[in-house]
Amino acid sequence: MSNQKKRNFQIEAFKQRVVVDPKYADKTWKILEHAIHEIYNHNASGLSFEELYRNAYNMVLHKYGDKLYNGLVTTMTFHLKEICKSIEEAHGGAFLELINRKWNHHNKALQMIRDIVMYMDRTYVSSTKKTHVHELGLHLWRDNVVYSSKIQTRLLNTLLDLVHKERTGEVIDRLLMRNVIKMFMDLGESVYQDDFEEPFLEASAEFYKVESQGFIESCDCGDYLKKAEKPLVEEVERVAHYLDAKSEAKITSVVEKEMIANHVQRLVHM
Repeated sequence: MSNQKKRNFQIEAFKQRVVVDPKYADKTWKILEHAIHEIYNHNASGLSFEELYRNAYNMVLHKYGDKLYNGLVTTMTFHLKEICKSIEEAHGGAFLELINRKWNHHNKALQMIRDIVMYMDRTYVSSTKKTHVHELGLHLWRDNVVYSSKIQTRLLNTLLDLVHKERTGEVIDRLLMRNVIKMFMDLGESVYQDDFEEPFLEASAEFYKVESQGFIESCDCGDYLKKAEKPLVEEVERVAHYLDAKSEAKITSVVEKEMIANHVQRLVHM
């Protein structure tokens, strides 16, 4: 028997041995489930990723892709709900810092999990038109953490409050702001626009409406125009530091409307 035939025979024999074991799928999934728990519990250093990949590969090979995929969803969801609880309990400045730290760890965990289930992602997921693992991880984070009833509004209000503080002269942690707002961008353009940018623009319009009213009552035309130019420069700088570049045209439009367009007749009469 040639080496190739012998190898093929061994592979077929291995498949048959696995298939006849009725507990094969459960046993193999338990190994992979344990590994995912270890990854989320910061204990990944002791794992053999080559062996884990082989186990995930064989599960798909023997038609247990659905068990692997569904188990992955359930286990990741479990950990994200635990993460959500810890974030909900955070107080003060620790709230944003914890979101950022947990988000970074989730992304690292997601990369390790993708490496383990790479074969499933390429074959089973594609053929069944399910959500690919990286995108799945983002969706689960969005739905279980960002959209938590105790986090969503608090997160938005915290970010808007920091922007307001910066506009009134306080120094804020711009790097932390950038990291958290980038999380919205990474979760998808619609998430960034609907859950941050739109409320940000609305709050900005209200802020500059009040600002402009105070200026118009106390300045002549020249002084007013100088004061109106300053926030335009500041908003462009703000975009450069921690907002999506596409937000620049929108926020400058808001400033121009509230500071100039809405007062043009009065400025002309001045």
